[in-house]
Amino acid sequence: MEPPQDTSENPNDVLSDDDSSPENTNPDDQEIPSTTLDPPISDTQDESSDPVPDEQPQNTNSNPAEPGPPARKRRRRKRFFTELIANPSFSKNRRPRISGLAREMDTEALIAISVGFPVDSLTEEEIEANVVSRIGGQEQANYIVVRNHILARWRSNVSVWLTLEHALESIRAEHKNLVNAAYNFLLEHGYINFGLAPAVKEAKLKSFDGVERANVVIVGAGLSGLVAARQLVSMGFKVVILEGRTRPGGRVKTRKMKGDGVVAAADLGGSVLTGINGNPLGVLARQMGLPLHKVRDICPLYLPDGKAVDADVDSRIEVSFNQLLDRVCKLRHSMIEEVKSVDVPLGTALEAFRSVYKVAEDSQESMLLNWHLANLEYANASLMANLSMAYWDQDDPYEMGGDHCFIPGGNERFVRALAEDLPIFYGRTVQSIRYGIDGVRVYAGGQEFCGDMALCTVPLGVLKKGSIEFVPELPQRKKDAIQRLGFGLLNKVAMLFPYNFWGGEIDTFGHLTEDPSMRGEFFLFYSYSSVSGGPLLVALVAGDAAIKFELMSPVESVKRVLNILRGIFHPKGIVVPDPVQAVCTRWGKDRFTYGSYSHVAIGSSGDDYDILAESVGDGRVFFAGEATNKQYPATMHGAFLSGMREAANMLRVARRRSLILSDKVINDLEKCDTLNKLFENPDLTFGSFSALFDPHSNDVGSHAFIRVKFHGDKLNSSHLCLYGLITKKQAIQLSEMNGDGNRMNSLHRDFGVKLVGGKGLSNVAELLISRIKAAKPT
Repeated sequence: MEPPQDTSENPNDVLSDDDSSPENTNPDDQEIPSTTLDPPISDTQDESSDPVPDEQPQNTNSNPAEPGPPARKRRRRKRFFTELIANPSFSKNRRPRISGLAREMDTEALIAISVGFPVDSLTEEEIEANVVSRIGGQEQANYIVVRNHILARWRSNVSVWLTLEHALESIRAEHKNLVNAAYNFLLEHGYINFGLAPAVKEAKLKSFDGVERANVVIVGAGLSGLVAARQLVSMGFKVVILEGRTRPGGRVKTRKMKGDGVVAAADLGGSVLTGINGNPLGVLARQMGLPLHKVRDICPLYLPDGKAVDADVDSRIEVSFNQLLDRVCKLRHSMIEEVKSVDVPLGTALEAFRSVYKVAEDSQESMLLNWHLANLEYANASLMANLSMAYWDQDDPYEMGGDHCFIPGGNERFVRALAEDLPIFYGRTVQSIRYGIDGVRVYAGGQEFCGDMALCTVPLGVLKKGSIEFVPELPQRKKDAIQRLGFGLLNKVAMLFPYNFWGGEIDTFGHLTEDPSMRGEFFLFYSYSSVSGGPLLVALVAGDAAIKFELMSPVESVKRVLNILRGIFHPKGIVVPDPVQAVCTRWGKDRFTYGSYSHVAIGSSGDDYDILAESVGDGRVFFAGEATNKQYPATMHGAFLSGMREAANMLRVARRRSLILSDKVINDLEKCDTLNKLFENPDLTFGSFSALFDPHSNDVGSHAFIRVKFHGDKLNSSHLCLYGLITKKQAIQLSEMNGDGNRMNSLHRDFGVKLVGGKGLSNVAELLISRIKAAKPT
């Protein structure tokens, strides 16, 4: 197969037509005594607490032990932004699949799309990395084929370290430069050769290119900080992580619960992998040999009296709810077109349409509609009154496809593995980050940590609270974005029971309430029996109820949950036992988070995520975390990917500084050589001193340029030269003194002169040097 000769040729020809390219099989905590409840009930507002980027799970299938409500699929409706601002690349027709190689390319392109690459264009990062000589044309088309092929090849076997040589095997030799560009980009940006497979971990213990780079102080040992640290180490950086808690993971927290012979692992924070296709956490699961439990799409709903919701009413209100959202979408479309920057609360717009179209006017319909609104508040960790109508779902075009899944044993399995062998200092709460041209200084727990760069990964809630002092202050642009973006609340009640009474096959079920202001209180239950190791049930608290929840005692909270469960199951003859242990989260009171995860608030937009991600101090302080990821906010994989992103950004800045430093060293060497030549024939020499006089003046008050040469075994070179500017008379006075020690004392004490290196010369000294050079014979 011949290589393409012009832009009309098919880029399929970049690949060799052998079968060496593998097929991709998977794109990838106060214990409260109680007189009525025997089990320990914990409040996790302090060290044992940890929420979100709680991945918004898709609601699931349910098969109750006794006849229950008709099961219905319930997927969170959050896709309208795609209809408003679609990605044109995804709507283009693809060329016909006419060969095995073409089919392979289609598969590889789909894998690339699943991890966030455009279909037929470059990302901003690729453009900045200069992966091709010019944008557009055949070279770019060939590069995309090569990039997709390398990506798919590693994704087919994520347990190995894909070398450049292996990447070259199935690509035509004339495209070696494209392979180098694509391989290096994918490697440095964490698209390939990342994770926890033994081969990958071993390779990442040292710099992949043998170059030792800058020192980095990372603030926070959550997912983004851990991922960035591992990637930076593999790039040759020296890292240290400062963590305020006594454990890693941040808002990913798995609590081991046990009692009466049962044990379970409860995810109190981030819990669901939302979309497995392309998800880096899915890659980690494959590498660690962890099975994934699909969260099923069926969720039965129960009325306050425990009866099942009428199937016809349920179906009708769900359709009406989606129609309301459709109407809001059309409204905002016209508003954005006619009046830029206008925004109103999503809840206000929905209520207006509900009233106009007389939706959900009877009691059961109203409760059903409020359940859907509670689910939306859960998805965004916010009250409907706080969500931006214009941009609340701006991330939907980027949503990862595939099943939503649980990890058996909890997500802390990822955290522990990622934290292994990293230099993490626990109990170090950062108070201040100071930055400037000479680097960064981070102050935590009375200690100072110095580095060339810092990576701040604290949650948006901490930035909003102003818990960390930045010196200088953050730019106003970033401070404004911090205030505009929303950071809301989701809480959980995790209950370990002596046995599973709700049915072995059930994943989720919902509960309706008559009080609209408390619609999010225990509105959704997750069964973790199949993945936690024991009969574990988790009740969610969203919206306004999540705020009020933190004012309630844990004992009272658990009582309320049990009343709901008994109202549902007792009429069916199913006894609901007391839990052997229960834990209530308090994410809003947690001083390391002050909330759960981010959302687009009124007056904000997706651009604010990008502003939060911007570095400050000319590449001294960088930012990562879910609230810095416009495409995947409020998710665990969003935090993960932001860590990878900032590692790549820090590498780019380090390389830029290295080039500048190299040029500076060359200039310094040239200057040093010039000064050495000038002092080959000094006007006056005495001890370690030499002096050059102004050739244009014989006045004793004219300038004299002096050099002092120091010798010593501890110097890296044989000597060190320092320079100063005095008068000709002063130079003569120094020459008449005995000993260099007396001369140095007089120089500082009597003349007030401070010696400097060749780089620190004043403009007057530089001018004198120029005059001396001009007067010297060539």
